[in-house]
Amino acid sequence: MGHVISRDGTRIAYERSGEGPPLVLVHGTGADHSYWSHLVPSLSRYFTVYAVDRRGRGQSGDARPYSIQREFEDIAALVDSIPGTVDLLGHSYGALCSLEAALLTERVHRLALYEPPVYTTVELSYPPDILERFNALLEAGHAEEALLMLYGEASADELAQLRTLPTWQARIASAPTIPREILSVRSYTFDPEHFKGMMNPVLFLVGSESIAFYKAATATLHSSLPNSRIVVLPGQRHEAVHTAPELFLREVIDFFRRQG
Repeated sequence: MGHVISRDGTRIAYERSGEGPPLVLVHGTGADHSYWSHLVPSLSRYFTVYAVDRRGRGQSGDARPYSIQREFEDIAALVDSIPGTVDLLGHSYGALCSLEAALLTERVHRLALYEPPVYTTVELSYPPDILERFNALLEAGHAEEALLMLYGEASADELAQLRTLPTWQARIASAPTIPREILSVRSYTFDPEHFKGMMNPVLFLVGSESIAFYKAATATLHSSLPNSRIVVLPGQRHEAVHTAPELFLREVIDFFRRQG
């Protein structure tokens, strides 16, 4: 694993592989760099891949108090450590971090973002006491049970598939970082004016069967970014990276290789 030092002094780890134009992979909540492991061999045929461990999980460090702004700075620090211009591929919370990081450095070129969690008029339908219940399970040593509670929108087949993946243990290990990210999403305010001058090519990916929250967030972001487009992945929900990897790869590789 390589490391870069973020603005606040936190050590951020990444795994590098492949050859070609640089592509940074930014995982979402409840994961680490291994979230992308099954895609890296295919991506490494075309790109030099940097799969990051976001702060607080894997081999990356952490710092208190937590701030989502530090996450944006982490990705920008990694981008600035790589020669030339860099493309970003982010999933969920990692997609939001990627989007904001692109405003902190001039070295980002293109972004492919899968369902960034931005609040609009559509609420994310977690029960009001979800964090209290989640923390109680963590404190009782039931991290896996706490994690399963958060996958209420997942179908039974999707959840069964996720639990068979080698990355499931990494998700369990990352469970303590989830509450702070839920709170950060709730408090994050998307300002279209903030992005009106952002001309980076952006591909938004969204599952046709994803919940209304993610569809509304994607539509709002797309309407606010002048050089973006949306691709809907048929039959997929929030985890198409795992449930339809070939479909996901086809769209992502085509975008990054065909864009100028």
